Amino acid sequence: MAAHPQDPGAPDAPYLTFWQEKHVCTLTTLRPDGTPHVVPVGVTYDPEARLARVITSKSSAKVRHVLAAGPDGARVAVCQMEGRRWATLEGRASIRTEPEQVADAERRYAERYGRTPRPNPERVVIEIALTRAMGRG
Repeated sequence: MAAHPQDPGAPDAPYLTFWQEKHVCTLTTLRPDGTPHVVPVGVTYDPEARLARVITSKSSAKVRHVLAAGPDGARVAVCQMEGRRWATLEGRASIRTEPEQVADAERRYAERYGRTPRPNPERVVIEIALTRAMGRG
């Protein structure tokens, strides 16, 4: 099967539209032993900034995995699919805790998913600096 590469900063219109629709996604991080940890998440995609964002609690395993990777961040992937359409974004994740970054990520989540996330004083953002995109919308 072909890889169907996309430019993470300038994807084609069907790919971008697919990332704007409401879909549950997966986030794959690596545990310290190198095994994959795959969990369902909501993801927002900002091609202009070449970023994907996931909001979560700072005590989650996914945050621990990103932090354990060290100061250069963790290699991660987010993915979504529906029928024959699929999309994967890959990059280096870091944890953002600044209130303005968390608020921005919550706003983006509300726009994509049509609902405001529940209040969570422990919320952080897994921010993924994108290095690769593939799929077809």
